[in-house]
Amino acid sequence: MALGMYFRPSSFTPARYDDTIKRLEAAGAGAPSGRLYHVALEADGQIQVLDIWDSQESFEAFGATLVPIMTELGADPGEPQISPVHNIIKG
Repeated sequence: MALGMYFRPSSFTPARYDDTIKRLEAAGAGAPSGRLYHVALEADGQIQVLDIWDSQESFEAFGATLVPIMTELGADPGEPQISPVHNIIKG
């Protein structure tokens, strides 16, 4: 069952988000196995993220790369809101 992961990290500006994406790509984790969708939203000058993952295990494997990068950049990912996906409509 797919899972939705919604993050509201602290101190995650658009510039820090962009730097995180560059570092993930350099680490070979720009398109991680198991991530089905990624959406970055901007609210009040901060980035929030909604990801859809195929499993908790895939998400946790990616976190091993993501969290150290965010920590180095001064952003705390915090705890995501995790919910099972009921339905996805494309288009």
